[in-house]
Amino acid sequence: MGTIGAGYDDGEGSSAMALELGDLRYFLEVKAKGTLTAAARSLGVSQPSLTAAMQRLERHFDTKLLLRDHRGVKLTVTGRALANDLEEVFDLLARAEQRVTGLEDGEAGRFVIGCYESLGAYFLPEFLRSFFDSHPKTDLSVHNTSSSGVREAVLERTVDFGLIVNPRPHPDLVLVELFDDAVDFFALGRDGASTAKSLADALERVAAGPLVHAARVTESQSLMAQLEERGCVPRRVLACGDFELVKSLLLAGVGVGLLPRRVAAYGHEGKLVRLHPELPFFSDKIFLAYRADLHKTKAAAMVKDALVTHGRRLRDAHRPAAPSAPRKPERRGGRAR
Repeated sequence: MGTIGAGYDDGEGSSAMALELGDLRYFLEVKAKGTLTAAARSLGVSQPSLTAAMQRLERHFDTKLLLRDHRGVKLTVTGRALANDLEEVFDLLARAEQRVTGLEDGEAGRFVIGCYESLGAYFLPEFLRSFFDSHPKTDLSVHNTSSSGVREAVLERTVDFGLIVNPRPHPDLVLVELFDDAVDFFALGRDGASTAKSLADALERVAAGPLVHAARVTESQSLMAQLEERGCVPRRVLACGDFELVKSLLLAGVGVGLLPRRVAAYGHEGKLVRLHPELPFFSDKIFLAYRADLHKTKAAAMVKDALVTHGRRLRDAHRPAAPSAPRKPERRGGRAR
């Protein structure tokens, strides 16, 4: 039987009695039935047990709660006050029980998905539309920061599920591979055709510039270093804060840029094309990350499964194009996106 509060010292070395939830429920049943006999029958307990429960309550509150006569029992002023408050208390407990049960076994729940902006721009729209249509009781919110920031947010429990590019392993994280991508050289093309006829032509285009890139992304820095090793140093370099600005500039015909292939493709399929397949590129893998000790409610499992299914669908529907000629081995490392 549950209790409210705990025993406490009354200052004289004795321990005061804790309230029993069962006694409080019995009291409300006595009020509802009007007699101890009827209440005991309804509750399935003996009348002496019910009488003892009422006596415990009166001792606890140090007041008379019930008046007995030949017709049954009536509540005193303090009894009526207690009954009114108890009805509110048990309504609140019922709502709490329903909410907790719903979170554990139902679809109700609130979860945060983290990813960097450009990844979210092509991953989340279709995912969220479909998820919200299918699961109206589950709330999702989005947290945008770099992949390293998302990883830390998952570890700190401020993000429940992270979409992360090339994550570093951690013993507290579960990492589920979803799909591939690659950072590559792009330019505005016509009818999907390559804008460079040869590798030499492509390197000349890059050298002429401007080369547009997201300065905080380590893959961009790596690819620029590989160009320098080939003796190709752009005369103009335009550094941006994120891939979305790089993409907008390329769509306006500004130079050559470095973009993930999926970012280049979404919303403008065929407009931005790879400059040349023999130019270096940087391979990426996108993972779903969540804590190993994530509370695995039904709703949490549902969100996780939906993210994995959508990621695998992207993998199967569109893989980044493979190079048509040998290239220098790509480097792997940390990232700022």
